[in-house]
Amino acid sequence: MFTEVSPRGGRLVVQQKGAEGYSAFVPHPLPPNPPLQIDDEMGWLMERANRALGRLDGCTYTLPNPDLFLYMYVRKEAVLSSQIEGTQASLDDLLEYEGEIEGKSSPDDINEVSNYVDAMNYGLERLQELPLSLRLIKEIHARLMAGIRGGHKSPGEFRTSQNWIGGTRPGNAAFVPPPANEVVTCLGDLEKFLHDESVPPLLKAGLAHAQFETIHPFLDGNGRMGRLLIAFILCHDQVLEKPLLYLSLFFKKHRQEYYERLNAVRRDGDWEGWIKYYLQGVYEISKQATDAAKAIMDLMARDRQKVTGLGKAAPTALALLEMLYRKPYVTIPYVARELRISSPAASKAVNNLAALGILIEVSGKKRDRVFLHESYLSIIREGTELYR
Repeated sequence: MFTEVSPRGGRLVVQQKGAEGYSAFVPHPLPPNPPLQIDDEMGWLMERANRALGRLDGCTYTLPNPDLFLYMYVRKEAVLSSQIEGTQASLDDLLEYEGEIEGKSSPDDINEVSNYVDAMNYGLERLQELPLSLRLIKEIHARLMAGIRGGHKSPGEFRTSQNWIGGTRPGNAAFVPPPANEVVTCLGDLEKFLHDESVPPLLKAGLAHAQFETIHPFLDGNGRMGRLLIAFILCHDQVLEKPLLYLSLFFKKHRQEYYERLNAVRRDGDWEGWIKYYLQGVYEISKQATDAAKAIMDLMARDRQKVTGLGKAAPTALALLEMLYRKPYVTIPYVARELRISSPAASKAVNNLAALGILIEVSGKKRDRVFLHESYLSIIREGTELYR
């Protein structure tokens, strides 16, 4: 933990003296003061990020079914965000679980990722009824942490004790967030900032994420909640029609710089360095998601063209194909139940898609076979792999 900080970032408050002494960091309210210095580099990064974000939002209107794309991207973000926190589950593990296929990951890891999906969907629904507020953040956090590791640490409630990041205690921690008696004040200031219409939404989301992580208002789940906050702000402020921007892939790839940039804000008041890093992430992830959306549209068109050549078998095969864009891992009993068809009809549809090269068998078994739409999943999977 640093012993001196720039007045622009915040202030240190001594909590304990002596050998085990430590100070907690209390951030100043947003926006930064002096104001953010938008030099030529930042102006260019903002323009490029906004253009890329606009192209991504345009996908909402060109995709044949944007909700399918969103369905998978929420799951990808859930996996990546949970992996940053140490969860050992891949996107394949989650999709196998949702397809009722026994996978390699532990139930605890899968439950953490499933909770993230639930919290994201719940938050988006509630945004239709509630403004982006501390009340909503608490509700989402309760869903995020329910029944998982850390679920005993007051889910949905702001902390009333000191927490810290790194180390075994505040005295040897890498960073000590505000003391408990300052948390509600800090959050109240953040809530006011969330509704400051003078701040461009893209900048607001980046500034608010860093501030939330610095406040660290919960005993657990702060990283995941802070990353969710970015998507919620961009949807609430109508920058995105659908929540298609998820920065966990960028934060995971550049994890060390992520922590260094946040600490530079706290120690040096370097909001400009953080925002430039964040805008680079917005550009890269927007471009990657837009490219993925185009690749998926092309694949869907090729798949449908193949299936329409099946004649009388085409309607059932097309119904299965549509299901695969939500559940790329399937078994024949699962297909029969989901499509409400007989087991022989399900077997025929699966075998037809396998013969067309759309499905591949991945279990290696003669019974209880598992099939995967690998061409589709490979487009979305990027960055979610685990190296066991």
